[in-house]
Amino acid sequence: MVYTVGQYLATRLAQLGLNHVFAVAGDYNLILLDELEKVSELKQVYCSNELNCGFAAEGYARSRGLGAAVVTFSVGAFSAFNAVGGAAAENLPLILISGAPNNNDYGSGHILHHTTGHYDYSYQLEMAKYITVAAVSITHADTAPALIDHAIRQALYHQKPVYIELSCNIVNLPCARPGPITSLTYEKSSDVDSLEAAAKACLEKINNAKNPVIVVGNKTRAAAAEKEVVALAKHLGCPVATMAHAKSFFPEEDPHYIGTFWGEISSPGVEEYVKNSDCRIYVGAVFNDYSTVGWTSHLYDEDKDILFSPHHLRAAKTEFSGFKLKNILKHIIPLIKKNSTALEAFKAKHHAEKAAAVAEGNAPLTTVELTRQIQGIIDNNTTIFLETGDSWFHGMHYKLPNGARVESEMQWGHIGWSVPAIFGYAVSAPERRNIVMVGDGSFQLTAQEVAQMIRHNLNVIIILINNQGYTIEVKIHDGPYNRVKNWDYANIINTFNAEDGHGLGLKAKNGAELADAMKTALNHKQGPVLIEVAIDPQDCSPDLVVWGKKVAKANSRPPREKK
Repeated sequence: MVYTVGQYLATRLAQLGLNHVFAVAGDYNLILLDELEKVSELKQVYCSNELNCGFAAEGYARSRGLGAAVVTFSVGAFSAFNAVGGAAAENLPLILISGAPNNNDYGSGHILHHTTGHYDYSYQLEMAKYITVAAVSITHADTAPALIDHAIRQALYHQKPVYIELSCNIVNLPCARPGPITSLTYEKSSDVDSLEAAAKACLEKINNAKNPVIVVGNKTRAAAAEKEVVALAKHLGCPVATMAHAKSFFPEEDPHYIGTFWGEISSPGVEEYVKNSDCRIYVGAVFNDYSTVGWTSHLYDEDKDILFSPHHLRAAKTEFSGFKLKNILKHIIPLIKKNSTALEAFKAKHHAEKAAAVAEGNAPLTTVELTRQIQGIIDNNTTIFLETGDSWFHGMHYKLPNGARVESEMQWGHIGWSVPAIFGYAVSAPERRNIVMVGDGSFQLTAQEVAQMIRHNLNVIIILINNQGYTIEVKIHDGPYNRVKNWDYANIINTFNAEDGHGLGLKAKNGAELADAMKTALNHKQGPVLIEVAIDPQDCSPDLVVWGKKVAKANSRPPREKK
């Protein structure tokens, strides 16, 4: 078989377990899409715009471990770069593939459409370098295989996005055949001396601690170390908390789990315990203004604590590198002394939160009742996407059975992310019960991708909170700019259905209507169900109020005085 550049790329993606690639057509990528289509194992999923295309690929990566999006030059890539920035921030391997000008036009002095009107077409590649771990421009068929493999290898190793730019006139030219997939998934060997020294420093702290605690952060998934953290907790026997961005990254039915650590708005007793621990074992933690509640809970003592990151760690005021997180954990786990005294004391003092009371069926719907009813449909096959905003704070109170997952985007924090992202996730995992909580303001940014859910008959449940604006922004700093034009959200589904769709749009103003809508959604098997819930604009999580004030205070710090 003769391979073309496009077929080589498609084959590599299929070898890595991708059954789908997300795309928006443009004249610089049309021949590339033709070539990709010739590889039957890789199906193309078309999106409404390039921003949504990027976020769909990012959501797919959350399920499949890798995602890919194909766009056209400049007008497409610039829009997709927003999602690529999100993937970089969230530690997700997304491959952005952009069609590019004919290689004869480079250095020719020609001015082309879809460009900034200058003669130099390297600007897009230069921009991509700032938000990826590898960015390559392919202008000759002979160099394509090596450059494609290099970019993919970097995405997999670093769990970050990469960028591949292909001249439109070389994608259907012949090139070398792809070799075994093992050539892309190599494991770098550990620096043995550094690993041994790191293990010694960690064990000295952990085995001498009286009340250690493990705090799981969102980079734990990027490090592929979730199983190792469970083993660490079992051998050590200490309490385990998850940071908000890492909810579900440690099984919540595990006896060592104690709740969410999020500063002042932590689960009951968790902040106090973490604050008083004599050895905080942070695994994959990210300390930013959001995760520390406006820098009020950045608890790190370099004399006592350990910071495990995907490719390095810090302990005893020393930095160790040259090994993967999962490898250092495997090394120290058998050598750790059991210490379950603190966990038993914590469980004796802090009992499980009481379930929320059932509201009267005809009473106006509240966020408490909404959260209670969503809790009732979570099973071990459920994935919940929490949109940037009040959904974060309600989502922290869900009790997750093992197997249930929560996805959020707290580092990048792009409103509207959740709708295209859960579309991509559902393309990868249609068998799961996929639910998204999204506010009305966020929904207006990326609503078009609901039409693609209908197109592919994906059973996504969309809980749309209509509270007439950006509630999270209201609690940080209010103004008229936080109000949005109201839409008839439930009836938008009829527009998206057109002549052949089977999506449903429902409305709920009270608990009884919501219960009926939930039942309908669970039984509907021919596309998404959007449930528009009417919530008073002043009704939000108390945690959001506390968090919003702290973040606002951090944002409004005065400039430092000149010395």
